Amino acid sequence: MSGHSKWAQIKHRKAATDARRGQLFTKLARAITVAAREGGGDPDANFTLAAAVQKARDYSMPKDNIQRAIDRGTGAAGGADAIERVVYEGYGPGGAAILVEALTDNRNRTSADIRHLFDKHGGSLGEPGSVAWVFEKRGVVLVDAARYAEDDLIAAIDAGADDVSVEGDSLKVVCAAEDLTAVRRALESAGVQIESAELTMEPSSVVQVDGGEASTLMRLMDALDDHDDVEAVHANFDVPAEVIELAAA
Repeated sequence: MSGHSKWAQIKHRKAATDARRGQLFTKLARAITVAAREGGGDPDANFTLAAAVQKARDYSMPKDNIQRAIDRGTGAAGGADAIERVVYEGYGPGGAAILVEALTDNRNRTSADIRHLFDKHGGSLGEPGSVAWVFEKRGVVLVDAARYAEDDLIAAIDAGADDVSVEGDSLKVVCAAEDLTAVRRALESAGVQIESAELTMEPSSVVQVDGGEASTLMRLMDALDDHDDVEAVHANFDVPAEVIELAAA
């Protein structure tokens, strides 16, 4: 089971707590604002914005908040110019490649914080391009493998999905980034309940990380994900199931 799917499940379980704290809504609003600024305010013509808006809806972000975030991005409201997208690349314990996407109004502060987190948890921050080649932007949908079989997801293939596979407790549907909305809608129309659907950076290779390094790696992933400026963390690890359960608890 790839690092993305394991990490996606952990984030999904943590999201309810993050939403109660308000931290998740802040991150979601930033992502919507920057997506609208970069690609326009029409979700039908901007698949990055469509994914960001749908993710906000999935976590019950109020409609007015979503619209305000779009308005900031399109210039209808102020504040969007202060936020920039920054990508950090590095390695975690066991040699896992890690890609961190951040949205920040202070690049120097965020860069120092991210470097500190890598150093603190046994990782190392790399140069631009050091690990980006391992990843490709894709749409990924997860559904409960205990509830559905691969044959139940034929609608996803008909809508443009490239692959459906079983990964641990989930069925994983992978598609081109621009097809994510269509694939999700097709599954929902077929009565399939979605666990998560997002644009992510899928790794082309996976690194096995065991023992104490696996636990340290998960602490690094948690610390990066909890940072206020971090939008998403991607990695190519495979770790033991018991480590995942501890991290998700």
